[in-house]
Amino acid sequence: MPSLEHESGGAATVSGKRPTIRDVAARAGVSKSLVSLVFSGGSVSEERRTRVMVAVEELGYRPNTSARSLAAAEGDFTGILVADLHNSIFSDIVDAARSELAANGRGVLFSSAAVPDARGQMQLDQRALEVFGDLRPRNLIMVGTGPGLEEVARIAPGIPIVLASTIASRFEVASTVRTDDELGMRLAVEHLVQAGHRRITHVGGNGGLVAAKRADAYRQTMADHGLAEYIRVARSDYTEQGGYTATRELFARGDAPTAIAAVNDLSAIGVLDAIADARPGAAIAVTGFDNSRISQLRQVSLSSVDPNNAAIGREAAHRILELEETGSVSEAETLVAPSLIVRRSSAALLRSVPQSTDN
Repeated sequence: MPSLEHESGGAATVSGKRPTIRDVAARAGVSKSLVSLVFSGGSVSEERRTRVMVAVEELGYRPNTSARSLAAAEGDFTGILVADLHNSIFSDIVDAARSELAANGRGVLFSSAAVPDARGQMQLDQRALEVFGDLRPRNLIMVGTGPGLEEVARIAPGIPIVLASTIASRFEVASTVRTDDELGMRLAVEHLVQAGHRRITHVGGNGGLVAAKRADAYRQTMADHGLAEYIRVARSDYTEQGGYTATRELFARGDAPTAIAAVNDLSAIGVLDAIADARPGAAIAVTGFDNSRISQLRQVSLSSVDPNNAAIGREAAHRILELEETGSVSEAETLVAPSLIVRRSSAALLRSVPQSTDN
């Protein structure tokens, strides 16, 4: 929502940017809340009021009355911040949450919490967070893992937060709703074990608590099936490039597995690309995690864990509605059961697993 400027007006500054309430506060040497108090008719000393109005005149600032009205109507909407709007699994969660909230008469305002930098890496959108803080939603749903999302706790203090498809690490939240990551990775690994694979490598482990939990679940499942000696984690984040690089490094070390369970679908696509480049024709089974739209493409046909994103979105909305009604939630964490969708990337190898020696 970069086009929304809270309480900004029509005049532009010398730099070409419209002046904001923060510009007025800085020019007048007062706090932003005091400037808001001046415009709302609150009790302010005449000396400070004069300083604010002089700054307003000098900057050509004009209050945005619609934004001020929205901010004044505390409790009228739920904010949704999304880690990455380009990720289809997050949009599925948002759609489900919005539908559930709308069906219960709740207004919603949502935005991406991150923007790509010049290298295409996602960075926290500080301005979007500040706008949300200014508008004072009654509560927030934060969807997905993103850079620096703990900043929300600073910008919107006291606002109840429900996390969807991620895990809190550095700030307190009212509730967390996510897929059972441990069960999901266990489903993927056990599928490969049942197909006869022993040399199963996990590509992942980087990217926060969710990635760490999936890597731990891989290790535990391998150990539970007596395959501890074959445990290998090729470090990768959630990106296609990460999966590609990790897999090429595996091959360069001569440590080629017969199957790879990737941390998510994007990294799994990178794995498939690396196999095609370095070991064309190699019979290596691959699984992903997310059941994203790209995994369902006929040309890709990637076996993948389905986290049940629609259920995650609905449950996140239910926690918000529960907060609205009772002021608390009955479940601090809700785990949604995933399932495994088997496709060609692993199913084609079920009857012909390459047998490797123990050396």
